[in-house]
Amino acid sequence: MSTQGGPTGLSERALGPDLARGCMLLFIALANSHYFIAGREYFGGFPTDGSPVDRGLGLLISTLVDGRAFPMFGVLFGYGVAQIVRRQREAGQEWWPIRKLLWRRSLVLVVLGFLHAMLLYIGDILAAYGVLLFLGVWALRWKDRWLFLVAAIVLVLTALPSGDSLAGSSDGPDPSMLPATFFGQFPDRLVVQPFIAGLGWIGFVTPFLIGLWAGRRRILERPAEHLTLLRTTALLGLTIAILGALPMSLVVGGVLTRPSDHAVTILGPLHDATGVFGGFGYAALIVLIAHRLGDRQGPVTVAIAAVGQRSLTCYLAQSVIWAAVFTPYLLDLSDTLTTTTTALLAVATWLATVLLADRMRRANYRGPFELLIRRITYQPKRTAATRSRNSGSRA
Repeated sequence: MSTQGGPTGLSERALGPDLARGCMLLFIALANSHYFIAGREYFGGFPTDGSPVDRGLGLLISTLVDGRAFPMFGVLFGYGVAQIVRRQREAGQEWWPIRKLLWRRSLVLVVLGFLHAMLLYIGDILAAYGVLLFLGVWALRWKDRWLFLVAAIVLVLTALPSGDSLAGSSDGPDPSMLPATFFGQFPDRLVVQPFIAGLGWIGFVTPFLIGLWAGRRRILERPAEHLTLLRTTALLGLTIAILGALPMSLVVGGVLTRPSDHAVTILGPLHDATGVFGGFGYAALIVLIAHRLGDRQGPVTVAIAAVGQRSLTCYLAQSVIWAAVFTPYLLDLSDTLTTTTTALLAVATWLATVLLADRMRRANYRGPFELLIRRITYQPKRTAATRSRNSGSRA
């Protein structure tokens, strides 16, 4: 008789993945918040009529953050799924119960993502990750070569010329992001959200599959055994990501003039596809930093890792700030804030979640949404003794 493996205890977690998740949420805050800013003209999600400081900061965010934060999220998501599978297998679980466990987790993400999109932030990615997990369970038993082959094919497909890349978009904030009234936001969001959830997962397939592979080998948990791989990945991944971003980010920064529409259909997907390598590079770099720190973990490192341990709660907390600050029927600051002040808001928001997460760590509290998803994912099984007692009481 097998015992179902539960989630990893906070004291048993490796520093590297948690530190990466904690830093990733800073990148996500910077990547999400600038899409709310109002302007006369736009490129790549940034107003083009800002000050030189705004344009310079937009260049940095477009180069180092946009299209690079979410792939890192995808790698860590796949890595976490591999950890769940390993614990379940070590506890004696067969593949079918493991699939059902992960499907329960995917359902929670889809439902939570839908509510998140309806009430707070239409750019939600939780539902897309739920769909990805629902489909991705069939990759759990793939051989390594199939993981790499499918990951490579999807990456090539996403790099093909397209006019859908946000990196070259000339559109301002979508009406569903800045609704005029509370009840008026639902019709637009009900149309947009299924589109994001139903198609958004495709761009995360490659990092998810590579994360599964890395999780099988515990690369991020045991960096000392994979130093050459991690160093090579950090160097090459970030170099490719930066070089691939420059054609679009230099336009955001005002260094280059806007290219032709045909060029944008080529350079935009290039920006996004090379961002996947940036996700790999960032994950490897932060894990190397964690390895270098070893047992010399100061309060700042511990606090950022606490954010990583409560990444779902902290991600949703960011959306509360975006909704309060930018929504027209609340503070309505999209016309007031600039690229620079919005970036400062993003950093301040992340720092607030660092303080919040560290407070929860000190109280030995995992986090409300982490507890929710674990409670539903790891449904407690009744033992034979419990069933016997229940049967006796009914008799």
